[in-house]
Amino acid sequence: MKVASPQDLIEVDALRVGMFVHLDVGWMSHPFPLSSFRIASDDQMATIRSLGLKRVRWSPQQSDPVDAPAAEVPACTLPGEAGAAAPDALPDAAPDTLSPEAAARVEHVRRLAEQRAALVVCERQFSEAAHDCQQLTALVPTQPQQAREQAEALTTALLQKMLGEHDLCIRLLSDAAGDKASAHALNVTIISLLMGRSFGLDADDMLELGMGAMLHDIGKIELPERMRHRDDAFSPSESRLYEEHVAHGVTLGRKMGLSAGAMLVIAQHHEHADGSGFPLRLNADRMTAAARIVSLVNRYDNLCNPHLPGRSLTPHESLSLLFAQGKNKFDTAILGGFIKMMGVYPAGSTVQLTDDRFAMVVGVNSSRPLKPRVLVHEPGVPREEALLLDLESVNGLGIRRSMKPLQLPAAALEYLAPRPRVAYFFEPTGVEPLAA
Repeated sequence: MKVASPQDLIEVDALRVGMFVHLDVGWMSHPFPLSSFRIASDDQMATIRSLGLKRVRWSPQQSDPVDAPAAEVPACTLPGEAGAAAPDALPDAAPDTLSPEAAARVEHVRRLAEQRAALVVCERQFSEAAHDCQQLTALVPTQPQQAREQAEALTTALLQKMLGEHDLCIRLLSDAAGDKASAHALNVTIISLLMGRSFGLDADDMLELGMGAMLHDIGKIELPERMRHRDDAFSPSESRLYEEHVAHGVTLGRKMGLSAGAMLVIAQHHEHADGSGFPLRLNADRMTAAARIVSLVNRYDNLCNPHLPGRSLTPHESLSLLFAQGKNKFDTAILGGFIKMMGVYPAGSTVQLTDDRFAMVVGVNSSRPLKPRVLVHEPGVPREEALLLDLESVNGLGIRRSMKPLQLPAAALEYLAPRPRVAYFFEPTGVEPLAA
């Protein structure tokens, strides 16, 4: 029996509990945390049918055993879909008749396809959100009310995907879609919301935190392009002009009709706990909790993704610098919570493992960050076939040290291919990494 293509199409009326489906609609067009998942209940099937889709893709090899659906349409592989395993890569035999080697190959292809599909979903979601962020920012000067409505819709969509009892994996993206400004705004928003979630903020506070984080730099649209990023060569007058983006942001926020909590994030995102920030030199006692979160996350992302790429630090270096030099500048509890959530080696860090292999951290479980998921340099395995290694599930293996990408051997650097821009998204834990 030939194993079916993972890109089969099926009528929505033929869906059954246990089928692994792929929803090819915008991630804000459905309420599920991921666009690819195994149907667990009749309620989920009803929700899928309510989306107005006539057919969806499903993966027989990732599904629980079900009877062949009567309304199944002929297999149709969608071209260009990353993570689609080639049908002829799988043995033409029933799983229970395969040799151990062939069965292992089937399992490897299944898990590889699942990992790639999860990454594709995260990148698609980030790209859509960055595009929406760019569009709403462009509306701020001329249609501030509409800009606020779109910002609320995007923030609410992120919260609906994020909130719940499930653990989340902070996922490194292979590339960051969108312009630098929207990618920065989205990075700060996502990490700030994850921080708010870890501190147990309620829904209203989370919405204000997300809105403030997403719009924290809107005042920069009032500045000349060359003044939107602080430079060491700035004169005192140029530095003052740069710092005015905070006041411009507050003015624009009023025109948008933002809530008081979101406005305070915009007003205070460059303040420091020790009173050394700007524009008002507030200390921690006079800053809101949301502003203290965004102030820290904004600094972290600017260290990882500076205006001049040659000055970028690795995520591990950025975290170390915040801890060493910023202990007084940032709220102690928030800095500790940030390190606990992101891990000592945040996603994007290049590292050497305790068995001397080189790796890149690609995912961190936000509730169990000490043993992240890593992509390991395996010279005998093509990079496109490499499975992620879950250090939490491997006894005796850990991270020995962080390394700058240029410190890696040439072969490991080419294999791991760290990106110049660090971008994060999130996904519910559940995509199976390699355990041993």
